[in-house]
Amino acid sequence: MSDWNTQTINEFRANEGKVGGPFEGAPMVLLHHRGRKSGREYVAPTMYLAHETDPDIIYVFASKGGAPTNPDWYVNLTAAGKATIERGTETYEAAVHEITGPERDRIYAVQADRYPGFADYERKTEGIRTIPVLELKC
Repeated sequence: MSDWNTQTINEFRANEGKVGGPFEGAPMVLLHHRGRKSGREYVAPTMYLAHETDPDIIYVFASKGGAPTNPDWYVNLTAAGKATIERGTETYEAAVHEITGPERDRIYAVQADRYPGFADYERKTEGIRTIPVLELKC
């Protein structure tokens, strides 16, 4: 795990799910996932978008900062079909479902509108990959 991830995870846990720096004020979760080959548990901090009406659903975006490849957590979560999520002070199990097509595009556009960095990530990956959107439902 990178020093940045470790620092962000520690800050998240010390401040009831809130972090500072470039993510200050942004909704964050910690995604627990198990390596599909190694079996090791990993934790990845990431931003999320809450569902418009269902408090049991959030969306996460496998942007990897606009890198040409998907993050490992995306592959691990889709292979497992489930995840453990830390959100605020709560920890819970969630089912994982990938959103595709027009619904994926709509949800991603909402996130990019709220957080323009996501529009930049999409520009960086254009013609290389479509950034996956995962629905996490408890």
